[in-house]
Amino acid sequence: MPASVHANTTGLPRETAGRASYNKAQRRASVQALLLALPLIVFLLSTFIAPIAMLLARSVQNHEVAGSMPALTQALNAWDGRDIPGEPTFALLASGLKQAQESGQLGAVARRLNFAQPEFRSLLMRTARNIRGDVPKAWKPALIGIDERWNSPEVWRLLKRAAESPTPDYLLAAMDAQVTPQGAIASMPANASVYREAFVRTISISATVTLLCLVLGYPVAWLLANLPAKTGNRLMLFVIVPFWTSLLVRTTAWYVLLQPGGVINSVLSGLGLATHPVPLIFNRTGVLIGMTHVLLPYMILAIYSVMKSVSPVYVRAAKSLGAHPFTAFVRIYVPQTLPGIGAGCFLVFVLALGYYITPALLGGAGDEMISQLIAMQTNTQLNWGLAGALSAYLVIFTAIFYFLFNRIVGIDRLRFG
Repeated sequence: MPASVHANTTGLPRETAGRASYNKAQRRASVQALLLALPLIVFLLSTFIAPIAMLLARSVQNHEVAGSMPALTQALNAWDGRDIPGEPTFALLASGLKQAQESGQLGAVARRLNFAQPEFRSLLMRTARNIRGDVPKAWKPALIGIDERWNSPEVWRLLKRAAESPTPDYLLAAMDAQVTPQGAIASMPANASVYREAFVRTISISATVTLLCLVLGYPVAWLLANLPAKTGNRLMLFVIVPFWTSLLVRTTAWYVLLQPGGVINSVLSGLGLATHPVPLIFNRTGVLIGMTHVLLPYMILAIYSVMKSVSPVYVRAAKSLGAHPFTAFVRIYVPQTLPGIGAGCFLVFVLALGYYITPALLGGAGDEMISQLIAMQTNTQLNWGLAGALSAYLVIFTAIFYFLFNRIVGIDRLRFG
């Protein structure tokens, strides 16, 4: 038998060549797809992933003292933390304060230490001002003479902790905890506890807004899905138009409507339903109204996209078999829309967790969400470490919620349109 016939009969050379050609084509297609997506990947890494990673890294970084006074940092790392350090460490403190002041970094060091103890900034500034003169024979008595607090081991322990990097201090502070001078972890006093209540408040407000959006959005989505196509498309414009309006503008509009002399209170007074202005703003009511209005379209669109694919045949069949219309709706129609309900609830809840503008404008003193506290730490307090720690906990909670929601409902089975 000729060799060519044998090769065609067994098919091995041709099969091997075909497989190699197929694999080569697959690799070429994968490379082309990667090259097409490469600009988007670079854009996301540089403008989204990298900034978030840098902010989260701030939650454990502690470079102010170590970067400004490296020699003092090494001496403090070797110090046992019992009694006050010796003369060499005092001398390094004096030289470090001089260098930090000359380089313009003393303000950052003082601000970082002031987070640990509010009086630390004045201590450093006063000490730095008084060591500009002649060099004394011994720095230890000289610095203690400038301020008696340098004779306290607790002050030096705080300075030692502030020089350590990475540090858990910011992560502990974000949970209203701190490290005691003895090295144990203790909760902050009740009058100084802020962030745990803020996290609970954020979750509570987000869950309430999600429930309100579901109650208000489900009937609207059902109406849009069951109206004639022409009428439904026209009414859908009222759901989509808010996306064309700035979030700040919509929130400001509610600010005008809800204030004591606003439209709503004027109407209530004109109808005789209220003898004095109803408090609708600068409280939880204003926050819930504003956030529900902003997030309601997400719930409607998520449920509507699933309702459009539900065939009315099943409900009609249930009615023809004797089921009450309400029973047919609850037991036949609603279960088929659960993917849309799950998608809408997940989307609204996650978006509500990070809301900032609406609670800031419509809420009161007891309605701060965690995003407002993060903004305050970055814009006012300039405490990027604590802001990073709060952001890290918010990201962790969102990831946990996603995992639990995926296990219970199944994100991969939800339809987002």
